[in-house]
Amino acid sequence: MTGANSFSVSRYGPERAGWTRIFARDSLTRRLDWPILFAATGLSLLGSLLVYSATRNRTELNQGDPYFFLVRHLMNLGIGIALMIGTLWLGHRALRNAVPILYGLSVLLALVVLTPLGATINGQRNWLVIGGFSLQPAEFLKVSIILGMAMMLAARVDAGDKPYPDHRTVFQSLCLAAVPILILLLMPDLGSVLAMVAIILGVLLASGASNRWVFGLLTAGVIGCIAIWQLHILDEYQINRFAAFANPDLDPAGVGYNTNQARIAIGSGGLTGAGLFHGSQTTGQFVPEQQTDFVFTVAGEELGFVGAGFIIFLLGVVLWRACRIARDSTELYGTTVAAGIVAWFAFQAFENIGMTLGIMPVTGLPLPFVSYGGSSMFAVWVAIGLLQSIKVQRPMSA
Repeated sequence: MTGANSFSVSRYGPERAGWTRIFARDSLTRRLDWPILFAATGLSLLGSLLVYSATRNRTELNQGDPYFFLVRHLMNLGIGIALMIGTLWLGHRALRNAVPILYGLSVLLALVVLTPLGATINGQRNWLVIGGFSLQPAEFLKVSIILGMAMMLAARVDAGDKPYPDHRTVFQSLCLAAVPILILLLMPDLGSVLAMVAIILGVLLASGASNRWVFGLLTAGVIGCIAIWQLHILDEYQINRFAAFANPDLDPAGVGYNTNQARIAIGSGGLTGAGLFHGSQTTGQFVPEQQTDFVFTVAGEELGFVGAGFIIFLLGVVLWRACRIARDSTELYGTTVAAGIVAWFAFQAFENIGMTLGIMPVTGLPLPFVSYGGSSMFAVWVAIGLLQSIKVQRPMSA
């Protein structure tokens, strides 16, 4: 007998020993955050049903194939999960060294949108169409800003040189974030800009930077919004959206049509809904862009308060586990990356659901994991991979 491990192999065979390693206390399987993985997968699969319900009868969109959007949503989910696995395999620490390259590529893609190669979809010129495949660079800019700011803010802190980021480091990180924001304002893509502002605030708060920076950014944001409005930087359709938000009765058959129909759909669902694939508003195609921006209305109408509440519950699980990962990280870099993802998901979920209820203006932000769209699905699953990497690479004693 050569030891306990050898005994277990000879007695139970190499297959049993392999399973023992897989489920050992320090194995990858045991260290993954399964609640966040199950919640994200549940949201994506539930989203596939909602997308199918919203598009199966829309022949002008699905090219005569009722499963057109369902198949592509599931394909996007499969690619997203593969990207999560790849991100986990590389690790957030290894990606830290590649941040300049990732940041440069995402900014370059966003700049290409401003050239004749950019495409306008649903009134927004923030897309690239390559060989029939549409790409929205703004989604990848969100990941790049999180990684870039986290790398800069945590560099000297994780090295032990500083207890928290100094003013110079904070200023440099804000300059890094300002470049993509300016590009998005030129498109203009106000929804993504607002999401990135939320990300920046979340990263700064988690980094331990002086609160003066946070209050200064909030003040600058208010001044910037006023300047954008006064300088007429927004397109007419964006101005109309804010006008409809301020006064839903302003033009119920025009600019206020989307939000009014969305509230009707959600309100008609009641407690348990009309049943999946049986919503009159959804079947009658009254709600525009129901597979993307207004996918939550399908849940409200067909699954009711219970189904819509379950989606919010799953989103809450994702945010709760991400907050746990940020709190338990033993390095500032991991904490700030996780905090940026929390701010991103929280703001985007609140904005998307809020605009369907009429408590937030329509900005075109998708509901994470649920809305149809490859770029959004890829980006959020990369974020899940980053969260899993932070959780897995944390020392067991932490």
